[in-house]
Amino acid sequence: MALDLHGLLRGMPFQTTIGQPVEVSGIGLHTAVRGHLRLAPAPADTGIVFRRTDLDNFPVEAHVGNVARVSYATSLMKKGVLISTTEHLLAALYSCQVDNCYVDLDAIEVPILDGSALPFIAMLDCAGLRTLRRRRRYLRVLQPLEFTDAGRTIGIYPANEFRVECEIDFPHPAIGRQQVELQVNRRTFSHLLAPARTFGFERDFAGMRRMGLIRGGSYENALVLSDQEIVNGPLRFADEFGRHKTLDLIGDLALVGRPLRARVAAHKAGHALHTQLVTRLLADASLWTETPEESPAPRRHAAAAAAAPAPAD
Repeated sequence: MALDLHGLLRGMPFQTTIGQPVEVSGIGLHTAVRGHLRLAPAPADTGIVFRRTDLDNFPVEAHVGNVARVSYATSLMKKGVLISTTEHLLAALYSCQVDNCYVDLDAIEVPILDGSALPFIAMLDCAGLRTLRRRRRYLRVLQPLEFTDAGRTIGIYPANEFRVECEIDFPHPAIGRQQVELQVNRRTFSHLLAPARTFGFERDFAGMRRMGLIRGGSYENALVLSDQEIVNGPLRFADEFGRHKTLDLIGDLALVGRPLRARVAAHKAGHALHTQLVTRLLADASLWTETPEESPAPRRHAAAAAAAPAPAD
């Protein structure tokens, strides 16, 4: 039987980077420090790497091993060099299948912009996507992993695509219980999740500022809620709060460092539980495998797939 090697190779997509540099400036949500952010193309197998341009381009890889703290945002640190509030940008890069990118930043915190990932999607649309001559490798989950912490639950399960299910439940008349479930790709993320903004409660602001948080927060970069209502509506979606939490979840899952083939379900989870899931998953190699295929290859093609020549670099 003749085997279609070209068809096999089409089932093994190549890595990508952005087509050209793009940049933006803005203040940090928590630090209020103004920063300049520049996305630049990167070679194959680089991954997503933050570079502090104010510190001689010191690199901090976007990997769970560099997670520093997860209080109200996901921050990365390497050898004392900090990058704060990474999740919105990482969610956009991950969902748009950007495998390799330098993220150049001259401040401690990624700009919050309008509080959503929509400005980052606009940047990526402008930058374009360039294919590299190196196969993409997927992390395919083989066995379930789930755990609970103080009534909050999260789990990851085998699937042939990347799907997320996120449920929140806030005792507030404008929020309540909201559930979002979708397959994650550039189209679904850009239209259904990216516009959803971060949010906070007025009653918490004084305490958070005493902790050195939300110093750059404003009505222009976050949804603000009083005890009874949304102060600065209207909403972009009826369930914008649930959609933003789903966006955060995807940004934290990007710290796996590989495109996932799995279903992730989170109930009342947050950054701490998201990053715990990634850490526990990567620590147990029996739960996953790396594969160059988007979907499992038919059994009769397995030998041919192993023998297929790799593209030139």
